This record gives sequence, C-alpha cells and structure tokens, in this order.
Amino acid sequence: MSSQSLLDQLIGALRCLPGVGSKTAQRMAYYLLERDREGGRHLSHIMAEAMERIGRCSCCRTLTELEVCRLCTNPHRDAAQLCVVETPADQTILEQAIDYRGLYFVLGGHLSPLDGIGPREIGLDLLDARLSEGKVKEVILATNPTVEGEATAQYIHDMANARDIRTTRIAQGVPMGGELEYVDGATIAHAFSGRSEF
Repeated sequence: MSSQSLLDQLIGALRCLPGVGSKTAQRMAYYLLERDREGGRHLSHIMAEAMERIGRCSCCRTLTELEVCRLCTNPHRDAAQLCVVETPADQTILEQAIDYRGLYFVLGGHLSPLDGIGPREIGLDLLDARLSEGKVKEVILATNPTVEGEATAQYIHDMANARDIRTTRIAQGVPMGGELEYVDGATIAHAFSGRSEF
C-alpha cells in the first residue's frame, strides 16, 4: 500500500500527460473532485476502455479499436497513393486539413540509431512488405523536417526507389501568414532551395 494519500496519487497520475506539471495536475485533480466528479468518473471509464481496446491497425499502424481501421477499409480511398507519417496525430492533422483521398502508413516515430530505434522498431519491414504488393504507385513522405525525419524519409525513398515507386515529399518552408524576418535561417534556406514555378 502506498504511503501517499489518494489525492497525491491522483495528482501524480495526471502528471503523466504531456505538458502537465505539478500545478496543472493539482488544478485538474481539485477541479474534478470539487466540481465535476461525474466527469471524472466518465473520464476514468473511457480511459480504462481506451487503454484496453485501442491498438494499431494491422494495415496502416494508426490507432484504432478495429483490426483494420475505417480509412483502410474505405473502398473510396486510392490504394495507389500512400502517405507516410510519423504519428497518428500527424495522420489526423492531414486528414482534417486537406482533401487527400489516398491511404496512410503510420511509422510511430522516426529512425534514431543512437536511441536504438531502427527500421523494425518503426515498422519499415511492414512498409516494405506493403510496397512489394505492387498496389502503391506513389509514396508521399510527410515525416517531420528534423534530422531524424529527413533520414527516415531518405530511407523510405530508397525502399520505394528500389521498386520503381514514385516518391514525393510534402513542401516545407515559410508558413502562410509568416514574415521572413521571423523565420529561422534553415527554414528559409530549405524553402528557397525547394522553390517552384509561380
């Protein structure tokens, strides 16, 4: 049995969430206990269900409670296009922001040999098997513009290139509404080298 009070354990448990420090966790715990116990009960029920039932899609590796997610089983999606993203959150952002009608593959991270994250850890063996099926005609790389994201994109490009599959990369650079004086030099250099016809 823990020597911590149940309240301290609740506050400590809430700190596992990203961006939640001790003060925020304390505020959340007090709010739930003082003002919304029913909301707290509902949250704990849904949290327990989600932890038990949500896994990865056997096809694209996104988070789902189904064996194969709804996007992968949608007959109106274009199986010839495969957008590769790092996280399920990246997939959701793309799905909400653009009218992309192809399919996805979610890596669950990026290559990072120093951290012991190699190709198998991010499912590149599964991606390779998927590319070898012959259905994919274009791989769209939407990994993050970090050193690791670029290395991962290059690795995937090489995999696709070995099978004569077209590889494209989402554009990167100056954000809409951004002003050049506030954008870092590396972003400007990348945007300038990737410029296109106007």
